[in-house]
Amino acid sequence: MSEGHVDVLIVGAGVSGIGMACHLKRECPGKSFTILERRESLGGTWDLFRYPGIRSDSDMYTFGYSFRPWTSDKVLADGPSIKQYVSDTAAENDVEKHIRYGVAVKRAEWSGTDRCWTLTAQQEATGETLTFTASFMIGCTGYYNYDAGYKPDFPGEDSFRGQIVHPQHWPEHLDYAGKRVVVIGSGATAVTLVPTMAEEAGHVTMLQRSPTYLIPLPSNDRLAMFFQRILPAETAYRLTRARNVAVARFLYNRSRRNPAIMRRLMLRLVRRQLDGKADMSHFSPTYNPWDQRLCVVKDGDLFTAIRAGRASVVTDHIDRFTERGIRLKSGQQLVADIIIPATGLDIQMLGGMDLVVDGQPVVLRDRIVYKNVMVEGVPNAGMIFGYTNISWTLKVDIAAEYLCRLLNYMDIRGKRVCIPRDTGDSRGEGTVMGGLDSGYIRRADDRLPRQGSHDPWRVTQNYLADVKTLRFDPIEDGYLEFDGARAVENTAPPTGFFQPLKSALFGS
Repeated sequence: MSEGHVDVLIVGAGVSGIGMACHLKRECPGKSFTILERRESLGGTWDLFRYPGIRSDSDMYTFGYSFRPWTSDKVLADGPSIKQYVSDTAAENDVEKHIRYGVAVKRAEWSGTDRCWTLTAQQEATGETLTFTASFMIGCTGYYNYDAGYKPDFPGEDSFRGQIVHPQHWPEHLDYAGKRVVVIGSGATAVTLVPTMAEEAGHVTMLQRSPTYLIPLPSNDRLAMFFQRILPAETAYRLTRARNVAVARFLYNRSRRNPAIMRRLMLRLVRRQLDGKADMSHFSPTYNPWDQRLCVVKDGDLFTAIRAGRASVVTDHIDRFTERGIRLKSGQQLVADIIIPATGLDIQMLGGMDLVVDGQPVVLRDRIVYKNVMVEGVPNAGMIFGYTNISWTLKVDIAAEYLCRLLNYMDIRGKRVCIPRDTGDSRGEGTVMGGLDSGYIRRADDRLPRQGSHDPWRVTQNYLADVKTLRFDPIEDGYLEFDGARAVENTAPPTGFFQPLKSALFGS
């Protein structure tokens, strides 16, 4: 069945897709658009994950959209609250009527002759094949497989007589009261699950192969609450947002430049939280801060559970599952009624769709990204990909703004096709995930697009630099080809020397 043609097709109705749609409504009001969402509800991650304690691991004043203040006093919001925030944002901006639910995109083909995209999709409920066409396509699918997370094949797994529950497919009424639980993993999911389940379980053990950097963070922001009492809501939001961006950038930069100092500081915070109730060897990573993502501990709840004896941490490797639990390489036995493999995500780009340009399949690993918003050699297509070292949504906002600028630029000049072209051998070996060395990123090396050796092909993970590039730098930079011709580079500086910094901190 063929659907109507639109100016823009957005794939995904999560945080990125709804943000992109809102920016289109605000900045390109004349554009027609449709959002294709595989699930039966918007929210993406915050609709999918239902495990106990699911929450943001970024502060909500930077995770919220720039154009819609987060007004709760909760710094780390729970999953249902975040989904409600996204839903309310969609309603306020009148974008939900543009969403087609239950539609899984299988293939996206660009025709240079027709100068448009044809997306082949499937109606999940009926299996019916649907076809959509658009002048411009924007992928807002996140970066992991919604069908299944990563789970190793554990020896002896079939012999375990208890329950094995993956966080990505949490049963609605799992009863763990009074039971012995082992959570495998030490990332954000495990750090959230362990203290939450420990409130009802008999005991919860976090089994990790190696420690992760943990940072306690209060769930309430007193300064933000003070701003909200004395200032208009939007002003309070922008001030808090500016402060949190500055603090996050400072901590990240200091961690990269002075890792030994930051390591000592972080371990000192953890030691103080544990108060001698656990061996620090379980909390002392062998790598430097920000070689992998840090894990936020809300109100120090994990440490509270450990001090109270309701939870514990074991650092070891799994030998095999047994009937009663897990036998470790050291010989230790972990008895369990429930085992939860919080072992990470399975990375998947563009929701797993096949991408084809003029009959030729596009292999993303062989392509570099342009300003981390478009893919080299792929016409009329954007890809919203958030930050990995600070809040995802900070990048969503400015990437969406850039794509709106680009669409308006093309309209004003009567251009129909835009393609990023690499004018030299700019390909680097790093991926779009930046300098992180987490296991889920290493496992996905064959699926991730690369970044280049220099701008605009380099992924900086630097919000202030990206604000300048995406909000203010000229569209015509010598790397974009319009209707088969490369635009002449425009080197005119942005208006006002301090405008990019002001805009990054206080909004455009």
